[in-house]
Amino acid sequence: MNLKKALHNYTLVGDGAMGTLLYSYGIDQCFEELNLSHPSGVLDVHNAYVAAGADVIQTNTYGANYVKLSRYGLEDKVKEINTAAIELAKQAATDSNYVVGTIGGIRSFKKQAVSLEEIKRSFREQLYSMLFEEVDGILLETYYDLEELTTVLQIARKETNLPIIAQASMHEPGVLQDGTPLPEALATLEKLGADVTGVNCRLGPYHMTQSLEKVPLPKQSVLSAYPNASLPSYQDGRLVYKTDADYFKTSARSLYEQGARLIGGCCGTTPEHIAAIANEVKRKKPILHKEVPIDEKEPQEKIEVKQTKPHLHEIVAKKPSVIVELDPPKKLNTDRYLRGAKALHEAGVDSITLADNSLASPRVCNTAMGSIIKQKYNINPLVHIACRDRNQIGLQSHLMGLHTLGITEVLAITGDPTKIGDFPGATSVYDFSSLDLIQSIKQLNEGQSFSGKSLGMKTNFSVAAAFNPNVRNLNRAVGRLEKKIKCGADYFISQPVYSEAQLLEIYDATKHISAPIYIGIMPLISARNAEFLHNEVPGISLSDDIRKRMETVSHNPSLAQEEGIAIAKSLIDTAVELFNGIYLITPFLRYEITVELTRYFKEKTKGRTDANDHIISQTTIQ
Repeated sequence: MNLKKALHNYTLVGDGAMGTLLYSYGIDQCFEELNLSHPSGVLDVHNAYVAAGADVIQTNTYGANYVKLSRYGLEDKVKEINTAAIELAKQAATDSNYVVGTIGGIRSFKKQAVSLEEIKRSFREQLYSMLFEEVDGILLETYYDLEELTTVLQIARKETNLPIIAQASMHEPGVLQDGTPLPEALATLEKLGADVTGVNCRLGPYHMTQSLEKVPLPKQSVLSAYPNASLPSYQDGRLVYKTDADYFKTSARSLYEQGARLIGGCCGTTPEHIAAIANEVKRKKPILHKEVPIDEKEPQEKIEVKQTKPHLHEIVAKKPSVIVELDPPKKLNTDRYLRGAKALHEAGVDSITLADNSLASPRVCNTAMGSIIKQKYNINPLVHIACRDRNQIGLQSHLMGLHTLGITEVLAITGDPTKIGDFPGATSVYDFSSLDLIQSIKQLNEGQSFSGKSLGMKTNFSVAAAFNPNVRNLNRAVGRLEKKIKCGADYFISQPVYSEAQLLEIYDATKHISAPIYIGIMPLISARNAEFLHNEVPGISLSDDIRKRMETVSHNPSLAQEEGIAIAKSLIDTAVELFNGIYLITPFLRYEITVELTRYFKEKTKGRTDANDHIISQTTIQ
């Protein structure tokens, strides 16, 4: 009897975790490579699961694809590793066992880390290796990203008539990380040709059962469930799972009652867990009828944030706009900072932007300072958020806090590496790239957490993204802008520009971009300052002419500052003819300089509106 027919007639038992057992044996390396270097260890695991009563044995190939193997320098051994894995699984299997080729998901929260094209190429290579070895079916497991799962499922369905098991993974019960309800996701997988649809990993039996309660019995496919042993604890540097096999026996009955016909285990499960499942549900006739409770969706509350001012991307799309960066101080005395914020507000800036520990050096929290100037002076703060300092938990918590404070303007950046800052030995987190963060903030605007769970209300963030035009290949930098727009960026803020000719180049390269761009201008204060920025600060490049001009006045600090302001004004003259937005960067809290430049900008653009402003139809501003 083939696997597909068996699943329609009986409840089958899957095996458990491969990595958990190998890890318990003291092996902590690329588990898939062990198919070649330690085949006896892999075979022992398969034999243990067969002895425990597993009907379906999965190959030790979860990460045996080009993308994941390349982390270990093994990308050229995809076929070799997959072939060895299938041979080992078949060696352990009896006549009553089925061997399925396992292909694991690649994406997680970092959706932008690997393109779909890379995933397709990697998947095809691994799939063809398995089909050549004549497995009994294909198991797609641990796919957090529904787009990835549907993409590879369609490829597999086109290439083979073998049974395909497609299992999604959830961070939160009942919903995928993009907010898709589990019933809807499984229905999509069934429609695309999966013979078995189900869930695995991350959740234990309790929440997996809870999730399946809302899933109706499929019309064409059947259901599967591979829960984790439990939530893991962290002990002595190792992840440890509870090992109560009796609990799994009860849980298997619950999963069976929800219609699961293939029940196995994922992280933390052992042959003892699988034996418990087998004792309870092995070869039982499947459930054919099931009552599904009506899903009452949680109502979305109205947004409590009162947006008293239009968002910056709305302002700059209609009229000339100036924003000023005034970085929080490195010391605890904030008096000068607050005087500067007040002076800039009175000068007419549309927003004060606050960097997030720029150059990886600690400053007073920008959220705290942003909240103070908002309350004290009714200033609209633009808070930078760096991926460097916070993991996914911290980033979501931080954004929820900003929403609660009524701060809705944010700039999503990757962040300077810690090696250049005050604490070069500090850890850089980088759970997200700036593209991932932009996309995730937009998900909050839909009322969904990073994990897909409802937040109860929608946030109202306007998301800025960084633009670095100071690169050799400007077109490549513009291509990155286009990627950020696809992720949801509303507008852009550029690194400082120090050449009128460069402003024209930027205009020509970005005139097809619909999102507004604020052009960065940072006044110089000395020749030493100019040389430091040019030679040591990432993303900043000065022209030879600018450096010479600053060098000629290097003997006189007052003249040097005046020259720096004159250079900035000349750049503003050109920039306002090409772009509606100017982003002034205050050097060393010398806010008097950016106040003067703000007033200069206001005078240059006085009287310009969207009715008479020729820029709006000619530049990046639509």
